[in-house]
Amino acid sequence: MTVPSLVFSQEAGAVPALGFGTSPLTGGLSSETVIAALKAGYRHIDTARKYGTEPAVGEAMRASGVPRQDIFLTTKVSHENLRAADFARSVDESLAALKVDYVDLLLVHWPNPAIALTETMPALAKAKRQGLARHIGVANFNIGLLDQAVDLCPEPLVALQAEYHPYLDQSKLMAAVRRHKLVFIAYCPLGRGRLFSDPVLAEIAAKRGRSIAQVALRWLMQQDVAAIPFSSQPQRIADNFNVFDFALDDDEMKRIAVLKRPDGRVANPAGRVPSGWD
Repeated sequence: MTVPSLVFSQEAGAVPALGFGTSPLTGGLSSETVIAALKAGYRHIDTARKYGTEPAVGEAMRASGVPRQDIFLTTKVSHENLRAADFARSVDESLAALKVDYVDLLLVHWPNPAIALTETMPALAKAKRQGLARHIGVANFNIGLLDQAVDLCPEPLVALQAEYHPYLDQSKLMAAVRRHKLVFIAYCPLGRGRLFSDPVLAEIAAKRGRSIAQVALRWLMQQDVAAIPFSSQPQRIADNFNVFDFALDDDEMKRIAVLKRPDGRVANPAGRVPSGWD
């Protein structure tokens, strides 16, 4: 079995199946790290206004020699900027920091209970209509909020980005994403390193002559899920991209699927994920 290098949706067309995340866990992000990703073959670069990595991403894109039209660039508007005027300002600031005229995918980074989606979704759609974003979507929305967002947005959404890896059961959210014909983009696809000591993944990796990271990424991609891993080490960046020339069999896919656990979630900034979140 081969996995295509692109994930398709009805509205988005093609989204690279493997991208490079730039959320810095400690400190900043150097443009050299992003250049290493582009040299390794990544063509989806994911950033956000909140990360503070947009200047480094933009610098890397210009220095890499990769044509702008060949890069699928994602950024996000933070939860505190979801009112219409703040939203527009955030988009303008992102484009200025990146030094680009548009992004390929613009996401609402997190929902904000204090700001109604009836205000946020038209602001998101306006950015697309103005040509500032080729495509739009949401991140970290549960099923109910995703349904509302799709209904309220004057322009079609193309993607939902959320945490997903073998330790986190996202089957219900995945079903909702499929129902709306969106692309699922997985962040923290390696569980921020928690997967690296898993004996099941280690056994499969050894059998395949692959790394645990490659097995975990392949597991996602064989579900038609795009993934955006991060590493600051050039060799690991390159190794993580080397996932298109092998396949997991049905038994291996099932063995990995049952690794899900109740405490599997690793991303919950400022406690924004309530109990019972889909």
